[in-house]
Amino acid sequence: MTNSKKKKIVEVLTVPKEDRRVLSNVPDPENLRAPVDRRGTKDAASANGNVDAERSRLLGLRYKANFEVMIAAQGERKKASIKARAVDISSTGILVAFDSSVEIFKVGDKVKIRGKIPPGTMPEGFESLVKIDAAVVRSHVSKQDEQGKRMMAFEFDQPLTEYFQKKRWGYSVYTASGLLFITVSFIILMRMESFIYFKYNIFLYLYSLSAAGFLLTRYLFGALYRDVPINPDYTPGVSIIIPCFNEEEWIHRTILSCVNQDYPIEKLEVIVVDDQSTDKSVEKMKKVIAKVHHEAERYLAKERLKMIVMPVNGGKREALVKGVEIAKHDLVVFVDSDSFLEPTAIKHLVQPFQDPQMGGVAGRTDVENKYTNMITKLQTVRYYIAFRIIKAAESYFDSVTCLSGPLSCYRKELIIEHADAWLNQKFLGQPATFGDDRSMTNFILRTHRTGYQDKAICSTIVPSDMNIFLKQQMRWKRSWLRESLRAGMFIWRKEPFMALFFYIGLIVPIAAPIIVLYNLVYVPLVYGIFPGTFLLGLLLMAMLMSLAHLLFRKSRLWVFGLVFCMFYELVLLWQMPVAWVTFWKSTWGTRETPQDIEARSRKEARKKNKKRIGLPF
Repeated sequence: MTNSKKKKIVEVLTVPKEDRRVLSNVPDPENLRAPVDRRGTKDAASANGNVDAERSRLLGLRYKANFEVMIAAQGERKKASIKARAVDISSTGILVAFDSSVEIFKVGDKVKIRGKIPPGTMPEGFESLVKIDAAVVRSHVSKQDEQGKRMMAFEFDQPLTEYFQKKRWGYSVYTASGLLFITVSFIILMRMESFIYFKYNIFLYLYSLSAAGFLLTRYLFGALYRDVPINPDYTPGVSIIIPCFNEEEWIHRTILSCVNQDYPIEKLEVIVVDDQSTDKSVEKMKKVIAKVHHEAERYLAKERLKMIVMPVNGGKREALVKGVEIAKHDLVVFVDSDSFLEPTAIKHLVQPFQDPQMGGVAGRTDVENKYTNMITKLQTVRYYIAFRIIKAAESYFDSVTCLSGPLSCYRKELIIEHADAWLNQKFLGQPATFGDDRSMTNFILRTHRTGYQDKAICSTIVPSDMNIFLKQQMRWKRSWLRESLRAGMFIWRKEPFMALFFYIGLIVPIAAPIIVLYNLVYVPLVYGIFPGTFLLGLLLMAMLMSLAHLLFRKSRLWVFGLVFCMFYELVLLWQMPVAWVTFWKSTWGTRETPQDIEARSRKEARKKNKKRIGLPF
């Protein structure tokens, strides 16, 4: 079956209800409206009467919904439950549609609402059964999308955040904390065994101790990490660069999320650079830019949002450098064309640059399409741990080794300084076309610090097709190997403890396939010993990932951390030996770069030649 005939995977996304204002989060230059969302304000007020704007915004976020709820009146009018369908939902209330246009409840009536919030309707952690008290606050008969139906808005007696904290989230935190302590204790006890048997197999037990030490310290320093807090007086100028190539499905949402930032309008610009897309990306970009220009004139939209088209397809690096060259601000932010920023992302992302030695900062990337299928659920846990634990631990030493492509910020002067070397980078004579984020991070890390801001959040679309996912993972392993060898040439100049564990973190994954083969194949066949201890060690390492995700996210997806680790050992681990002997390759495998087109042409030529001389394919 050809790719064109494959059934398209429908992505399951959490869809916020659109605001009538195209730039609803941008500070109003004329103060015609308050920055605090009117919904959720009551619950976000502090004891002294002030309002926490960020908490109010989160409480007031409304999401499109389509699930069944049962609503029962309370008090004197108590009767049997009435079935309805949720239309949208937030942490503070819900809008439902009844089949009848007759007014069933009156404004002010107290009710009990029961229903199960489906995965993907609200952010991670909200997918659960709810049975909550509420009151009717608004009622009307629909005239458009729910023709002739009675629409009613209910306000919950307490926000869902507080409801779940009492019902489920609190138990998740206590359970995860307890199990994490037990898991770490078992790992330490097992590694003490390695000291006892060290003399019998120095290399094997040295690897075991190193791997455990590396992993446990990542979790330790990840737990100690703290964001640089927001300084309201620090708002440097920022230029966001969005490189785009054949991203017609998501580019409009990316652009809107970048321009709709809670950041001073005179200090933020967005530049979209199209790298000669062959689909409808340019058409989509022009449409959304025209919409912003038309509806947000008083927000200086025409001056702050622009698009350029590259004369030829030169690759992602060329597009990024072109954007940097025309950027007018001193900080530049790179955002992938399928990634979406939270409204406060830029405000948080720039804070570490108060340190003049800070050269680059990465934000946190979450999975947007986490509930699409098993593949995306596996990546959800992996992404969170990679950022909240691994990058956070590196940031503790101001040495983040990869400022990831979905959201990262640099000093413009440093990008310009290294632009030529970055654009012309080669490895073993081949152009380095991917791994652009790791490559630029290495240039920056040589002379400056690099950091991570956990509250600078974006979400990205990850592969939901197994074939594409495996190609992406192979590409990442090749770039990781190439750039880690580069970093190894200078990382020893950094903080000694960080440098030590960088080298251990380089050796452990490379040697892992050999260790796994030795323990799971050689030892059972030669000595007849079941590798129970080794398998238990793998299980405990997997538990660390899953329990950390449960602790921080309080989500039912935590179990997929265990599944991911099994999948890694069975499948992804064995990409590493392939990466050893092919890390010089420059093809992406998942998009049409010039190198991919050239490689495909060579492959087709070889097939034609074999067919001509009668050889098997």
